[in-house]
Amino acid sequence: MVIIGPGDDAGVYMLDKGLSIVETVDIITPVVNEPFTFGAISAVNSLSDIYAMGGRPMTALALLGFSSCDYEPDVIKKILRGAIDILRKAGVSLMGGHSFEDSELKFGLSVTGRINEKEILRSKGAKAGDILILTKSIGVGVLSTTLKAGKIKDKDMRHAIDSMLSLNDKAASSALKAGATSATDVTGFGLLGHAYNMVRDSKVDFEINVKDVPVFDMVRDFIEGGMIPERAYNNLRFLEGILDSGKSSEEDRLLLSDPQTSGGLLISLSPEKVKTFRGESLTHWVIGRVINGKGRIRLT
Repeated sequence: MVIIGPGDDAGVYMLDKGLSIVETVDIITPVVNEPFTFGAISAVNSLSDIYAMGGRPMTALALLGFSSCDYEPDVIKKILRGAIDILRKAGVSLMGGHSFEDSELKFGLSVTGRINEKEILRSKGAKAGDILILTKSIGVGVLSTTLKAGKIKDKDMRHAIDSMLSLNDKAASSALKAGATSATDVTGFGLLGHAYNMVRDSKVDFEINVKDVPVFDMVRDFIEGGMIPERAYNNLRFLEGILDSGKSSEEDRLLLSDPQTSGGLLISLSPEKVKTFRGESLTHWVIGRVINGKGRIRLT
């Protein structure tokens, strides 16, 4: 029986009472130049949806698209080795996969995990009075765009790479222990896009304090220099009529719309539960609060 279908971070299917599986699939193009690191980041990114639901990943299938004329077997092997390295750390078994001819290099995983249907973290459920917590800095899209333009090298975005290689397992565990009312992982739609998905068609708004949102080093400078991914503009346009931008600048709004890869979790929970969440010694930032409203995002 389907418990959760399309629309959340992953789908949940009950096999039997007390036994449910959670499934997702994700595939990305390179955000770094080094094949092993790309494979590892892609694996972390694919596992993230399982963690965002409160599940534990168990098995994975690899999905690889590439041009056989452009990429040597050694490059493909390094990508797979990077992914396998992460899967081993996460205790996930690679069961196989599929490759296909593509003009653009792509890699990702289809992941299956197990989940307790009584402890599912949904993207919706935030309550007025909750606070908003983010567990990773943003700006990956800007840095990747700058990298592709040849203005920086992989080593110049090491801080962001380390973040993208960090699993969201501990963040999810902390959210469950703290009784989070909702959670999602921040990826391609940017912080604002994923925040909107959490309040859409609800009776609450998210109020986000721009100055409190963590940002990777150099990102704001690159934005001022025009290194902004096209998808950031698209993400922001999607929010027209939904976003109350307050006194924020266009640069701020584009930054908060920046598409992330292997981003952190955005979590809502009661202020009384913050001590429990912080007790897990997890890097995180309080970036706003939940208020009564009509399913909008407000910037302060």
